[in-house]
Amino acid sequence: MMSFPDFQYKQIIFYFTGKDDLLKFRADNIVITDKNNKVKQQHSCHKLFALFIVGNISITSVILAKAKKYGFPIILLSRNFKVNTIFNNMAEGNFILRKKQYSGNIDTLEIAKLLVEQKINNQIRLLKKLRYRSEYDNIAIEKLEKLIPKQAEDKHILLGMEGNAGRIFFQAYFRQLNWIRREPRTKRDINNLLLDIGYTFIFNFIEALVSLYGFDLYCGVYHTAFYQRKSLVCDLVEPFRSIIDQRLRKAHNLNQINEDDFYCKNNQYYLMYKYQGKYTNLFMKDILDRKKEIFYFIQNYYRWFIKEKPADLFPVFSITKGD
Repeated sequence: MMSFPDFQYKQIIFYFTGKDDLLKFRADNIVITDKNNKVKQQHSCHKLFALFIVGNISITSVILAKAKKYGFPIILLSRNFKVNTIFNNMAEGNFILRKKQYSGNIDTLEIAKLLVEQKINNQIRLLKKLRYRSEYDNIAIEKLEKLIPKQAEDKHILLGMEGNAGRIFFQAYFRQLNWIRREPRTKRDINNLLLDIGYTFIFNFIEALVSLYGFDLYCGVYHTAFYQRKSLVCDLVEPFRSIIDQRLRKAHNLNQINEDDFYCKNNQYYLMYKYQGKYTNLFMKDILDRKKEIFYFIQNYYRWFIKEKPADLFPVFSITKGD
């Protein structure tokens, strides 16, 4: 398994393709060239943790084989950041871990409650960090504290509590941004679009980490099994959504979001291609600033899960830790 010093040494590369770009392998390096074979980027395979490619590019079977050999995923995204394909190097031989996942002996409701509790606690922490907290914010905090799901009897109740917490949090935290409501994947406004983009980045980052240990990504503990949905990643991303929430509010406060960077078509908002790098850097900076905490959370979750440790030893991510 990868240690954190090894992980810290690794690079995460985002590449926005040009027309007719090619992805090649040359002397233990991933090389991106244009149609005239001019090198545009070159990265050592030994240093790569994940390669994100936005746009169209030609990839050979040799590249996929090398990615598996050196243990880094290649994530292909469309121009609007929709994930098209992920070529991953998963530790599929960890049959003991997968046997535990499939056994039915794990208290998945308890794990689900711990994950949702952390998500709500981080929402509370973000509201408490507001410099000028209003009475509306204080009321929202009180409501969220009552929704911490220690006593949820089943996942349907837990899902309802999480949904109520989300509505309360978003309305309070983004109130100054003319917030309407959270609508995933609808692109109904710029804020919802940017949250989708940020959540996609943190999702893929966590998926790459979880894959290091050989989990079946489709076998979740909270999100139910659904065809082609990586339910376990959906579960483990919950405590970390606050990273993206916080960045979106900060970006607005710092005037880093320009409405002219977006366009609306058929009542849906899209980010112009030439500005995608700007917003990628915006979100990825905060994710990478937290990479040590995220790495240790996933590593400790694996150890907690495989050894069936008690709930009080469950790993914790706090959005305010280190601030």
